[in-house]
Amino acid sequence: MSRRAGLVGRVGRIVGVVGTLAATALAVGLTRGASHVDPAAAPTSVTPTPASVLLNGTDDAFIQLLLPMNEGALALLDDLDARPSAADPALRAVLGDIRAAHRAESVQLRRLLAAGNRLEQNIHAGHQMPGMVTDAALAELRAAPEAEVRSRAVGLLRAHLAQTVVLCRGEQTAGGSPEVKTLAGRIREVRAAELSTLARQPGATGTPPAN
Repeated sequence: MSRRAGLVGRVGRIVGVVGTLAATALAVGLTRGASHVDPAAAPTSVTPTPASVLLNGTDDAFIQLLLPMNEGALALLDDLDARPSAADPALRAVLGDIRAAHRAESVQLRRLLAAGNRLEQNIHAGHQMPGMVTDAALAELRAAPEAEVRSRAVGLLRAHLAQTVVLCRGEQTAGGSPEVKTLAGRIREVRAAELSTLARQPGATGTPPAN
């Protein structure tokens, strides 16, 4: 019973850190009009990770949240890739760049987590987190009429990218590890470029939520 109570308390503390991270990011606000960055210039080449890094609570919460967010986005890209909606060569190229960036980022995030002697834990499974592409959202997309798939998928992806920008700014403000903060800055620049590129795609209307 005491072990169960300890686990619940630990999860509660981590979720609390995530809440603090989001609140800090909201206070900072998004930078408008970011300079153009080629999405293909994302951290696809893995930066050497030190043998050990010191992670504070914000660093850990940032990595533990961004990893499942990336996994959800990759699942969305895989689903969309198999639909006629993604047959447009220009859109397919954009999605390919985003997929490559997300995979490379996840490699670096997991290396930093390991270097910080932290175990990867998906404590947000089943939660309705902002910007998270959930199983329910994917199920709705699969059931949607083909004519709506492209706009719905791009909307989900843009919401994910915009929320990642918020989280990265929060990490840069409240994080403790220089390595994680540097990676967060690079990811934020890439996300801004990806958002700009998606906004130019046909059918990508409206402004994605920033929080």
